[in-house]
Amino acid sequence: MAIEITSSGIAELNLTGRDFLQEADFSAAELTSLVELAEALKVAKKTGTEPRLLAGKNIALIFEKSSTRTRCAFEVAAADQGANTTYLDPKSSQLGHKESVADTARVLSRFYDAIEFRGAEHALVEELASHSDVPVYNGLTDTWHPTQMLADFLTMAEHADVRDWSEISYCYLGDARYNMGNSLLVTGAILGADVRIAAPAQLWPSEEVRGLATRLAAASGATITLTEDPSEGLRGAEFVHTDVWVSMGEPAEVWEQRTAILSPYRVDETAMATTGRADAKFMHCLPAYHDTNTAVGAQIAELTGLTDGIEVSDAVFSGANSLVFDQAENRLHTIKALLVATLG
Repeated sequence: MAIEITSSGIAELNLTGRDFLQEADFSAAELTSLVELAEALKVAKKTGTEPRLLAGKNIALIFEKSSTRTRCAFEVAAADQGANTTYLDPKSSQLGHKESVADTARVLSRFYDAIEFRGAEHALVEELASHSDVPVYNGLTDTWHPTQMLADFLTMAEHADVRDWSEISYCYLGDARYNMGNSLLVTGAILGADVRIAAPAQLWPSEEVRGLATRLAAASGATITLTEDPSEGLRGAEFVHTDVWVSMGEPAEVWEQRTAILSPYRVDETAMATTGRADAKFMHCLPAYHDTNTAVGAQIAELTGLTDGIEVSDAVFSGANSLVFDQAENRLHTIKALLVATLG
């Protein structure tokens, strides 16, 4: 289907019926077009000119892992476009309990026009997609976070000095073994960006993910840097990304060990200054432990002694160069673009 918002000049975007499971399934042109469509839809929403292209569509939202931004973004994006959503948490779904993943996919395909899944194992979302007759979207797995990447790259495009991905540089600091490290590495490799991962070597993306990024970078001209030296990664970077140091579901005793390993990679004012750029921007997919105003934040601060933020200091998180709430808003616009492009 050709997506056309006439006031925006958006080119045809033929992604009808496509799954969105991981970034490497899409070309640079397709990912760029999704970001451009999100920009157009964002303008249309803010000017009251948004066309409703998904009236009568129904979308199932399966959440094995809870979320604020992902759930709200899918629900509001669908509502803005005239579509309906059904939220299924582990208590309201038989997925993997009394009904197999394959059977769940077959059943939901009869009711819904698309299925979103947010959970732990990437194999589950792949199994859903393999047995589904409608598009399946990965709202997050332990391995990939593709909807977050659309939001991150829209945010960087909005704030960059340039609009060519090849001239955008960013550094991810912290535990890079999981979805955010993997996705930032691979998406930048697809688009031809200057991507730096600064982390202890044992916390780098897997050899398989690094190999994929290397092959993609060879085709796109991307610059890929993996280093244990935070200064090497940060120097000249226009954007600095991080994420929480302990993932959902990991035991509390991991915190002391992880903090000891990752404290040199904490994003504070010194780290931001190391970029050498007064305009360097901070990014975080949220939630962030930047203060002690949450139960978990207070517990970790007491355990580790880091009272001014864990992975990021409150001064950086709340500072003028922080883009975290722009990122959060852009989850809405980019997820809306995904829905429109695959279902419209």
